[in-house]
Amino acid sequence: MNSFRALILLIAALLPALGSAGEIVSGPMLGYRAHREVMLWVETKAADSVRLEYWLKDEPTEVHQLEHLDTPHHPGGGQIHHFRPGLLKMGATYDYRLVIDGKEQELAAPATFETQDLWEWRKPPPDFEFLVGSCSYINDSEFDRPGDGYGKTTRTYELMGETGADFMIWTGDNWYWREPDYSSISGLWYRPSHDRAIPEMQKLLGSMHHYATWDDHDYGPNDSNWSFEYKAEALDIFKAYWGNHTYGESDNPGVYSKFFWGDAAFFLMDNHYYRDAAELDQDKHAQKTQWGRKQLEWLKQSLLAAKKLKHFRFKFIASGNQMLQTAPFGEPHELYRREREELMDFIIENKITGVVFLTGDVHHSAMYRRQIGDAGQWVYEVTSSPLSSGAFTDAAKVKGDDPHVIPNTIIGDQNFVKISLTGKGSKRALRVVCIDKKGETRFDELIRAVDLRPAVAE
Repeated sequence: MNSFRALILLIAALLPALGSAGEIVSGPMLGYRAHREVMLWVETKAADSVRLEYWLKDEPTEVHQLEHLDTPHHPGGGQIHHFRPGLLKMGATYDYRLVIDGKEQELAAPATFETQDLWEWRKPPPDFEFLVGSCSYINDSEFDRPGDGYGKTTRTYELMGETGADFMIWTGDNWYWREPDYSSISGLWYRPSHDRAIPEMQKLLGSMHHYATWDDHDYGPNDSNWSFEYKAEALDIFKAYWGNHTYGESDNPGVYSKFFWGDAAFFLMDNHYYRDAAELDQDKHAQKTQWGRKQLEWLKQSLLAAKKLKHFRFKFIASGNQMLQTAPFGEPHELYRREREELMDFIIENKITGVVFLTGDVHHSAMYRRQIGDAGQWVYEVTSSPLSSGAFTDAAKVKGDDPHVIPNTIIGDQNFVKISLTGKGSKRALRVVCIDKKGETRFDELIRAVDLRPAVAE
């Protein structure tokens, strides 16, 4: 009798587990987009089966599917899924659903994605819009420093999800590792899983495509250099949580990558995997680098390749730290001047036009421009920071006399930047709009394509 009773109790204890299903931790998030392929990311827990079903919007009976079975849990407790539907129709809209352990999931964003249209050599480039942001701090009281939480708002993520933008570029500090995080591998995995899961971020993740590079706080400790002992694990985590096309090169690891959208080429730079410490005296250490020699040469060759293809009027270079600013704040490329000036000389020598830098890090937003070369070519920089972390409210006082800053663009508040590419031919232009946590426009600047060329260009 006692054995029978024990068996009944055991079955009763197991029944809830047998009847339970896995669930979404965060996502789905749209990663890269190509002519015939997209990437869709999601994190789950306790899921035995995760299935993506997708179909052309006007052909709902022709359903395709990809399925992951028994995906292992990472050290932070979640399961990462990268789905890559391929051989899709170009310029088409697809609907999808996500099914976990046999149950269709309710999603925060419309379950749809589009492939890239084949416009090249056939019609004018499409108009499009994208977001830029950095410094995403999500409070977690057990691990935060004493006092008020450093995360000041999550409203920015909701506002971004409502913009209708085509994609977003995260320029670093996309999560903030704390001391208990970067002292162990399990801690490193915990932080992005925790931060990505907040409800306010879910519509943003699913309503547009996402590309990313990192800065110090999602690479390692504050102001980390190449000596960080867990940098290989940090790279694996970054690759797990983002959806870029590629990461680094086979013989040169890192998060650097590139992608193309319409008539713009985007180059995502890795400013930490090979970074020398910022405090090294660059006059005594002539080889001091932020990107590393091989990555810098990759950027040069990539710019030349984009120029050769002729489709790309604009070349955006995204990096975690500021490029053009000269005020003594943060860890900008001003502290790695030889590397920056080598790039500027290369741009002039090879007549690379349409250059705009996208940066973050400094807890305020701003725009900069600098004239290079004898022909008077302008290069611009758009700094977008912070999304949710504390802001540098005195930035205008400290940096307002920077010779490269565009007046009235220094914003010391939580915000994001929206960039629109519109117009045909010589009237093609960038509109750069900074939007704060209340949804109010803080600056609105226009950069014409002709402004990004020498006075006399080929």
